[in-house]
Amino acid sequence: MHLLTLARLGIGKFHVADLDDFALVNFNRQAGASLGSLGQPKARVMAGLAREINPELDIQVFDEGVQPQNVDAFLDGVDLYVDGLDYFVFPARRLVYDACRARGIPITFAVPLGMGAAVLNFLPDGPSFDDYFRLEGTPEDEWPTRFLVGLAPALLHRGYLVYPEIVDFKAQRVPSTGLACQLCAGMAGTEALKILLGRGKIRAVPHSMQFDAYTGKLKHVWRPGGNAHPLQRLAIAYVNWRLSRAHT
Repeated sequence: MHLLTLARLGIGKFHVADLDDFALVNFNRQAGASLGSLGQPKARVMAGLAREINPELDIQVFDEGVQPQNVDAFLDGVDLYVDGLDYFVFPARRLVYDACRARGIPITFAVPLGMGAAVLNFLPDGPSFDDYFRLEGTPEDEWPTRFLVGLAPALLHRGYLVYPEIVDFKAQRVPSTGLACQLCAGMAGTEALKILLGRGKIRAVPHSMQFDAYTGKLKHVWRPGGNAHPLQRLAIAYVNWRLSRAHT
């Protein structure tokens, strides 16, 4: 969905990476998921949809995903990385974020949460992924919680989930909606436009922004030190407590 939004904004060159094929479980939220695309590689399907918007697009497809052996080619000539990775792929995300930082490539990342979205920007001269999320040295089973709290410290979506037990970090399962993904695409596209054109104020980490359409709330949060901040540590403890209650 990000790709189509950016193509409609007039961006003409892309490197697109995804190693998955479309399946029925993608129908509730992912652009490109349809009966006609079942079993087809996501990256190639999305590249085809983008070319239907602009046949002159220059798109290079990496349908094996981003791996240590191709990250250099994936980032070659790139001005901005837009993170559309799955929630739980922490090794791949750290690989790309570290490679972007080494090359001075800014990152914008919007993630669907409930019926809203949160957006973060990582700039080359600001905190790194590990500086902000503080995963290093913590138990791996706590990484999804720390990631969530870093993404959306305000947790605007926490109050209206009908079945809290559906959130199962151990099973790598979180609820998602198509409308949240559409909001993500709009938010990421706006940040991409500002970064690429040098227009407008860019709030980068330790700033974060979350908009929730269900509650009608918009929240900007500033957390120096990222997840090392005392309020973040309290939020991590709160989320862990809520999850433990949901599964007891």
